[in-house]
Amino acid sequence: MSDDPFKHQRQQMLAEIAAEAALTSSYTGRTAFSERVMQAIGDMPRHEFVPVELQPYAYLNRPLPIGYEKTVSQPFIVALMTDLLETDSGDVVLEVGAGAGYQAAVLARLVKRVYTVDIIEELALGAERRLKRLGHENVEVRVANGYYGWPDHAPYDKIMVTAAADLIPPPLLAQLKPGGRMVIPTGIPDTQSLVLVEKSVTGGLSTHEILAVRFSELEDPGAMAGAA
Repeated sequence: MSDDPFKHQRQQMLAEIAAEAALTSSYTGRTAFSERVMQAIGDMPRHEFVPVELQPYAYLNRPLPIGYEKTVSQPFIVALMTDLLETDSGDVVLEVGAGAGYQAAVLARLVKRVYTVDIIEELALGAERRLKRLGHENVEVRVANGYYGWPDHAPYDKIMVTAAADLIPPPLLAQLKPGGRMVIPTGIPDTQSLVLVEKSVTGGLSTHEILAVRFSELEDPGAMAGAA
């Protein structure tokens, strides 16, 4: 990437992620994120996932708006959630909340296959086009209400949810493979927590609150896919 105009900004972003990981280690239990995760984020052209007028700000460690009252998540949060999943190269992963496709693209660098859904048709179709243009052939996008997951390809080794639910949706718990992990923000607005869900090999569930966060809300179970 010798001609990469964002090279310095990308390196600065990685330094800020590393610094924030150290500062939050008492909450997350992680003083640093895995080299695989940092490499995937460092190689990802985040400027391709934001509106053109926001590209100069693409590598700031902050969320950026992508329309429809949605954002592309803060790079630190993307790194944290990805690291908490503890992905393996053979994993099949479900993502709920495709948005612009940034998180799916990061996951695609780390796992075998990513299935991602978004209830907003314009965002899902935009993510699909962007991911294909950038060469992420192992991602499939669907317009759907993420509360119900994507049962056709279940069970999943890992599930990543990028919208907050008051309670963890039962369909997502059912679609998580025994031995799997899910990362999901839960709670009402202003009191959300990032939660790690682990399903034992015998199907038992345990949850661990990681960090206070703020995400847009997961659509109501009765909401229709394709509605903005």
